[in-house]
Amino acid sequence: MTVHNETPTAVASNQDISHDPVTLALAEKESALHREGNDELYATMRTQKPLKIQAYALDDPSAPPSTRSNVKICHFLRHGQGFHNLLADMYSLQGQEWTQFVPSPDNPYVRPEIVDAPLTQKGRNQARAVNPLIQNMSKQPELIVLSSQCRALQTGLLAFEHLVKSRSVPMIAHEMVREQTGVHVCDRRRTRHEQEIEFPRVDFSLIEHEEDQLFSSERRETKMEVGKRVYHFLEWLEQRNETHVAIVSHSGWLMTLFNGCVKCDDSLKDWFQTGELRSVKLEFVHSHNEKQCR
Repeated sequence: MTVHNETPTAVASNQDISHDPVTLALAEKESALHREGNDELYATMRTQKPLKIQAYALDDPSAPPSTRSNVKICHFLRHGQGFHNLLADMYSLQGQEWTQFVPSPDNPYVRPEIVDAPLTQKGRNQARAVNPLIQNMSKQPELIVLSSQCRALQTGLLAFEHLVKSRSVPMIAHEMVREQTGVHVCDRRRTRHEQEIEFPRVDFSLIEHEEDQLFSSERRETKMEVGKRVYHFLEWLEQRNETHVAIVSHSGWLMTLFNGCVKCDDSLKDWFQTGELRSVKLEFVHSHNEKQCR
C-alpha cells in the first residue's frame, strides 16, 4: 500500500482490497448510467442557484489559498465494498444481466437480504486501509460527515478510527449525503433507532424521521432530485466553522457532486471505486460576491 500525504486522490491497493476485472467492468458500466442527466443538472446549478462551488485538486496551482474564509479542504471517501457490490459482481461473473433500477427478479440490488447493505470483509479492509492515509495528513479533519446508511457509517468508523477513539472530532450522520435512492433496497435506510443502537459514536440528531422518507420502492430518484440534496448539503457545509472536513458517501452521490453540482477539472470527475479517497479544496462563492472574490 502506498501512503500519500494529502494527495488529491488515493486508493490503497493490495491483494485484500484490490478491485478485480469483474468489479472494474461493472463500475464502468454503472458509471455511464450515473453520468446521464448531469449536464442538465450542472446548467441548472450554474444559472439558477445563488451559491456557486468550485472544486480544485490540492496540488492545483490555480486553487485559492486555504486561508480564505470561503475555502474548505474536503476529503471525500466512498464506502468500502458492500454486500450489494459483491452480489452484483457474482451475478456478473456468472454472466447474468439485469436492467438497473427495475424491480425484477434478475436484479441483485433488489434482493431483500441486502436492505441497507453492510460492508463485506473486503470492504472493511478497504476502509481500514484508508486510515494511514488520513493519519499521514498534515492537518486532521475537524468534522466527519457520514451518509446515514450502514456501509458508509461502518466505513467512517474504520477509516477514521484514531479520531473515533480520541472522541475529539464530531461524527454527524446526514441524509443529504446518502446514495441516490429508490427501487434498489441496498439504498434503503434502516430505522434511525437501529442505526443509533449500532453506531453510538455517531450523532443522528439531523435525521428527522425514524423511517426512511427518501426511499421509494416504485421509482428511483431523478438526477435533479439528487442534485438538490447535494446542493442543500453544500449550503449546510458552507455555514460550518470547520475548514477541514471529511465526507463519507456513495458512488452515485459523488458522481453527481463532481459532474453535476460543482465546477471542477475533468480529473476530479471520474467514478469513485470502493474505498477511494479524494481530497479537494472547495471554494464557495455567492453570485453577488463572485466578482469580489475573484
